[in-house]
Amino acid sequence: MTDILKDQLAYYQARAEEYDDWFFRRGRYDWGLEHKLQWANELDHIRRFLHEHRGFKRGLELASGTGLWTNELLRICKHVTCCDAAPEMHAINRRQQSPEQVEFRKVDLFDWEPDEQFDLVSATFWLSHVPTEKLDAFLAKVSRSLTPEGMFFFVDSQHAPTSRAKDHELPEEHTGISQRKLDDGRQFQIVKIFHSPADLTEKLARAGLNAKVSLTENYFLYGTATRC
Repeated sequence: MTDILKDQLAYYQARAEEYDDWFFRRGRYDWGLEHKLQWANELDHIRRFLHEHRGFKRGLELASGTGLWTNELLRICKHVTCCDAAPEMHAINRRQQSPEQVEFRKVDLFDWEPDEQFDLVSATFWLSHVPTEKLDAFLAKVSRSLTPEGMFFFVDSQHAPTSRAKDHELPEEHTGISQRKLDDGRQFQIVKIFHSPADLTEKLARAGLNAKVSLTENYFLYGTATRC
C-alpha cells in the first residue's frame, strides 16, 4: 500500500495543471452536453447545500487541490487553512486567493496530526483516496480537529461510468484500486473506494461523528457530520 500512496501523490502532483478538466468536463472527460448539464446541476445542488451553513470563523480544507472548493468555503468562512501534499496544487490555488483570507500548508494527510480546532473542516473528493485500513484513524483526526460545535463537510464520487475519463477503465466498485492516465499517457495507480451512505455513516459514527450522508442522482455522495 505504501507504493500505491506514493504513486497516488505523484499522480496528483503531475495532474495539477489538468485537474480542473475533470471538474469542468473538458477534453477526455467530456461525455456530451446532456451529461455536462446533469453534472453541473448536481454540483449546484451540493453548493446550495453547503451555503445553507454560514457564519464560520475558521475553516480547514483537507486536500484542497486547485481551489475549486476553497472558493466555496470562503463564502461561509472568514478564513480558510488549505492543506495539501502537492505544492503544484497549492500554486494553482494560491493564484486565486487573498493571503488575508487563506493560509496554505504543505501537509501529507496520512501523517497529519491536528494540533488546533476549526469551526468547519472540509474534505472534497478525498475520503475515497484513503485506504480502508487508514480511514478510521483519519476520521478520528477529523473529529479531534473540530470545535465542539464544529461541522465536517464532505463530497465524494459515486461509482458512475461517465464520471471517469473516456480512456480510463471503470474501476471495480470494491477493489479499492484504480488505474489513472494523464493527457501525456503516463499511468499511475491510486486508491479509489466508493463509499455508500450507510457505510460512511457507520465509519463516521465510530469516530464520534453524527453524520447525514446523501447521494445526488448520479455522481456524488455528500453530507455533514458533527461531534456526538
